[in-house]
This record gives sequence, C-alpha cells and structure tokens, in this order.
Amino acid sequence: MSAVLKGGIIGCGFFAERHIEAWRRIPEVEIVAAADPRLDRAQRFANRTYRSAEEMLDREPLEFVDIVTRVETHLPLVRLAVERRIPVICQKPIAPDWAGAVETVNAAESSSVRLMIHENWRWQAWYRVAHEMIARGDIGSPIGYGFRTRTRDGMGDEPYPKQPYFRQLRRCLIDEALVHHIDTARFLFGEIDSVYAQASRRNPNIAAEDQAILVLTHEHAVHGWIDGHRFLDPNPDGPAMGDAFFEGELGTLSIQGTGDVYRNNVLVWKNDVTAGYRGDSVRATQAHFIACLKDGSPFESAGRQYLRTFAAVEAAYRSAAERRCISLSEILGPSR
Repeated sequence: MSAVLKGGIIGCGFFAERHIEAWRRIPEVEIVAAADPRLDRAQRFANRTYRSAEEMLDREPLEFVDIVTRVETHLPLVRLAVERRIPVICQKPIAPDWAGAVETVNAAESSSVRLMIHENWRWQAWYRVAHEMIARGDIGSPIGYGFRTRTRDGMGDEPYPKQPYFRQLRRCLIDEALVHHIDTARFLFGEIDSVYAQASRRNPNIAAEDQAILVLTHEHAVHGWIDGHRFLDPNPDGPAMGDAFFEGELGTLSIQGTGDVYRNNVLVWKNDVTAGYRGDSVRATQAHFIACLKDGSPFESAGRQYLRTFAAVEAAYRSAAERRCISLSEILGPSR
C-alpha cells in the first residue's frame, strides 16, 4: 500500500464532522472525495464531491471508504464498495436488523473485502486505561460492573436537536447509544452469554425507547448492568457521558464523567485528553483501521466479530418485548 492512503467519505452530516476532523489528523490518510446528496455539505469534506456514492466509487481510485450514513443505507453502500473491492469502515448500527447485519458481513467476506465497524466507545482513552489495568490484574479476577449513561437531549417537543432523525427511529436508545456500552463490556470482560432488558418510551414525541436498563452475563460468570436515558446531564458532566465501575476480587476501578480513573477511590489516571471526540476516540478508531489495512492485522471490530455486539443488541430488544432473559445462542445459533 502507498504511504498515504486515499479515502472517500459517504455521508457528510452531523457525526461525519467528527470523522473528517479525525481523518485530517492522521498523517497516513488523505480524504480525496466526498459524497452526499447535498453538495454544499460534501464540499466541506473534500475537494472532489459527488451527489451519489456510486458515482464517486466509479470515478475515484480509492484505497478505502468511510460510510457515515443512516443505518438503512449501509448494506447497499457496502455492496457498492465490495463490488469494487474497496475496504470499508462503516458506522454503527451495522444494519436495521439481524438478517441485514449478517448479510452485510457476508457480502464483504464473500469477496474477501475488509470490513470494520466504526465502534469508537471502546477507544475512549479511559476505557483503554481500564482495559490495561484489568488485564494486568490490578483489581484481581473480575466480578461485575455497571455503566450509567446520561445526557439531557431527549426532552420536550423537539428532542435530539442535533440528530432529529432519532425521533422517527424504530429502535433508538439501545441501538444508538447503549450498544457502545455493550461493545465496551465485551472489550473489557469477554463475550456475552445472555441479556435481560427492560425498556420504555417516556417522551411521546419519539417513536421508540428512550429509557432502558440491561443486565448482561458474560461467559466467565461476570455480571453487569447498563442503565441509560436521555433526560438528565451526568454529574459531574464530561466527555465520558456518564460513569462506570468495575469490581474485582482485589478492589474496584471507577470512571467519572470527567474521564478520570480511580482505583479503590484513589485517582490513578487523570484525563487530560482535549482533542477530538470523547477522549479522541474517533481518531483512535480510524487510526486503528488504517494501521490494520497497512499491516494486515485483524480489526478489533471487524464485521464478523462485531456481529456478537449486534447479537447482544438484538437479544436486548427481544428480551424487552418478551419479558425474559435471552441467550445469545438464540440469535447466533448454538455453534457460534
């Protein structure tokens, strides 16, 4: 591969602004083209712009493509890239449903095209620190954990003003926000065996759930919970968008909303990351993607691997609907 990889970005909306800011700080990358139905938005991202992804992919000799569009477009866009054998990094959720997620992954694998899901939460600096400490044995054998996530943007007649399409989503809080904590739990504690979830809609001005609590059991008997809603700001407020704690036989780690990490109530890592999005996690995610493209190493959130995160999301929705604990084997099949 060339020293500087030439990429294209599809979708130039709200969160894509975080992507392009991060791409511009990765020396091994040049975003040479952007596609968006609104050319005025695409022009802020690249010099060469297109109204359609297909036209961009046909005209540009790209070495990768970044898909930052709404979930229902992911499968057809991945297929366009796969047909041209262009590696893909694609925003989450991977697809609107389980069948679509599997089809997306299969489409890439059938042509040996590399696919990574842009799951940035596990790349937040404080969670990388926590992972290192847990792996090193600083709190001993893990017992359990909790994540609490908050932000006050779900109130009133016009909730989610930065991403108003959230109001019409068929699946909202778990699919768009709590998936991050599910994936981070996998990163920290290994594969998830089962999920029990309760979810509700408090604001009548949206279509889907905006409050949920999940209980997860991991394969090595680690139990945890994830509690989220969009009606209060975290206290203290900060880039972590909530707080978390992790218990082991030798003590606890806790992460405040500020991103600071404590071991047994003693500060062990002070968050001084000010660049980028939430601990510069978007840049870290994208830098990992580029490094793996260059050296051939596996992605942390490769499509096939990420299906396990998506399966836990599916299990959460099934659990909330059926009011029972769901084993991931019901989603993945017994052989997975």
